[in-house]
Parts: sequence; structure tokens; C-alpha cells
Amino acid sequence: MINTIIFDLGAVLIDWNPRYMYRTIFSDETEMERFLSEVTTSDWNEEQDGGRSLLEGTEFLVNKHPEHEDNIRAFYSRWDEMLGDAFHDVVEILHQLKQHDKYKIYALTNWSAETFPVAYERFDFMKWFDGIVVSGAEKMRKPTPEFYHILLDRYHVKAEESLFIDDNYRNILAAEKIGILCIHFTTAEELSDTLKQMQIL
Repeated sequence: MINTIIFDLGAVLIDWNPRYMYRTIFSDETEMERFLSEVTTSDWNEEQDGGRSLLEGTEFLVNKHPEHEDNIRAFYSRWDEMLGDAFHDVVEILHQLKQHDKYKIYALTNWSAETFPVAYERFDFMKWFDGIVVSGAEKMRKPTPEFYHILLDRYHVKAEESLFIDDNYRNILAAEKIGILCIHFTTAEELSDTLKQMQIL
């Protein structure tokens, strides 16, 4: 019996993309993509999600790539410009689930503790959650098993009674290993159909 639903945030409920900001800096799309894949990489960004300070992360990268200093510093000084809109069709699903008194709704997100407040204040639906666990604040992130257990232990949730929704299959596999039922998010339509088939929605 599922009584708890856990959402990822980025790419599920919130559109975040560094290209929104960097397209105002780079006139050449290929040059921008090279910068994002070779300099401000996903692995580098995940270190901030895991608790490294924005200052430390920035200085590390500037020292490694001094020729890109200005563009590196723009990553966090203009981070709010990377934050797109909410995915309103998924927010509507969240709203429908929230109407069911039998479900507790939580968020488990890989996000820097320093940038998360910007998103929290921008999107009203963030206040709908019964609790949010942010990786940067905990100094660990998905897919580390201990990170999932923080949420389970803090809110007295049983893994076998919870459902986790995430776009990253790596994170889905980690959750399944500790007994959490999962939905690999692809589209709002597929999510809605799956939840209806499970008689959750």
C-alpha cells in the first residue's frame, strides 16, 4: 500500500538549463556546447549539489581553466537566469495527488543549498510538500543510498510504502535497491497514465 510519494524536482517539476543563460554569452552554439561539456561539466556541478560551496567550486574551476574565468564566474553569479518555468502539466499531477489525504508528498533533490532558496521562493508549489530533502544541505546526493535513508528516517517513511519519481535512471536504480517502488519519469502524460494504472491518481 503506497502512502508516500517522493518527487525529484529538476527536469521533473522544474525546467533548469544553463543554456538559457549561456546563449546570451556565446554567439556560437558549438562553442557553448564545448564549454558546457568540457569546462562547467555535470560532474563539476554535482560537487556543489553534494555540498561544496559555490565559491570553492568556482575557484577550483577558474584555477583549472583560467582562460574561461569570466564565463565560469557567470555560472553562479547569473544562475537565476538558468532557471526556467515549472512543468505545469506535472505540477497539475502533483496538485491532484496533494488532494488525496492518504498521501504524504515529499521532494528529494540534488541541488546546491545556496541556489535552492531561489527556486523555493519562485515556485509556489514548493510549499505543497510535506518535506524537502536537499542534497547540498545534507552534503550527500543521489544515488548514494544514505541520502534516500535521510528522507525515510526523518519523516518515518517505510521504503516499501513509498513511490519515487525521478528522470535520472541512475537514481531510480539506487532507490529500487533499497526497496522503494519507482517510476522513471519521461513525460507528464506517461506519468499520469502510470499513476492511474497503479490506482494512485
